[in-house]
Amino acid sequence: MNNLVLKEKQEFMGIQIPVLEGGFGEGQKVILVKTIAEIHELELRIVNELINNNIDEFEIGIDILDLKNSIVTNDSLLQLGFNKQSISNSKNIYLLSEQGYMALVGLMRTDKAKEIRRKLRREYFAMRTEIKSNNFDISELSTELQMFNKMLQAVAKSELEQKKIKQQLNEVNHHALEAKEKADKSIEEIQAMREVVATNTTNWREDCRKTIVKIAHKLGGNSHIHDVQTEVYSLMRTRLKCKLDVKLTNMRRRMAEEGICKSKRDKKNYLDVIEDDVRLKEGYIAIVKDLAFKHGVA
Repeated sequence: MNNLVLKEKQEFMGIQIPVLEGGFGEGQKVILVKTIAEIHELELRIVNELINNNIDEFEIGIDILDLKNSIVTNDSLLQLGFNKQSISNSKNIYLLSEQGYMALVGLMRTDKAKEIRRKLRREYFAMRTEIKSNNFDISELSTELQMFNKMLQAVAKSELEQKKIKQQLNEVNHHALEAKEKADKSIEEIQAMREVVATNTTNWREDCRKTIVKIAHKLGGNSHIHDVQTEVYSLMRTRLKCKLDVKLTNMRRRMAEEGICKSKRDKKNYLDVIEDDVRLKEGYIAIVKDLAFKHGVA
């Protein structure tokens, strides 16, 4: 810890307080909690309790130091205005940096604390206006305004860091959502492929019809259903060496010979021809499956 140096007294909020330097770095102005209690007209124990109850609001070594539990000697504490009894009875003897004091003022709910916050806000924004319009030396500001200026800089830095963290979290969430959507899509595709593979000769007409509709939707919509069906029949002619049109004509002729009416004969189609031939049925199912895999039906 840097040595504490007791400087001359100066006015702060209408009262004379000792000016201390050191503890947090060379030339850094600091203030004892004992002095803060006097400024805010509070008992020292109340201020200490406020700090202890909110100790996570202060960064040790940056905002606050405990002189009682450090290498500071009793002689040094005596020079700072403590007596032997108060040193002995005190559990903590806190020293705050400028930004530590402003953090403490932010926690206080006393009229004096509100007065200080209002005063510093008014003077700070007046000071900012002056700085913008003139070349202004910050070191010429009052102790209160220098404290407030540093506090706002710290708050601004903290806010920017929080925004950065929030942005990073949003990006992580976005990537996680994209990954989930891709995973869900993959699951749907796998399930669809299973359904295609599971197509058998039992419900082959309905299963193949659904698959052909899905392929058509992949190609742009229901208007492509006829194109897909035509491709299936074309592949059957190539692979299975079958002429469905000839077989359909023969089927209708036999039906006529059996005395079946023309309206029923006209309703017959290629699927009815395929139904009567196990080899054609299995070939038709295989071709529909191949097209489903080709077009990535999901």
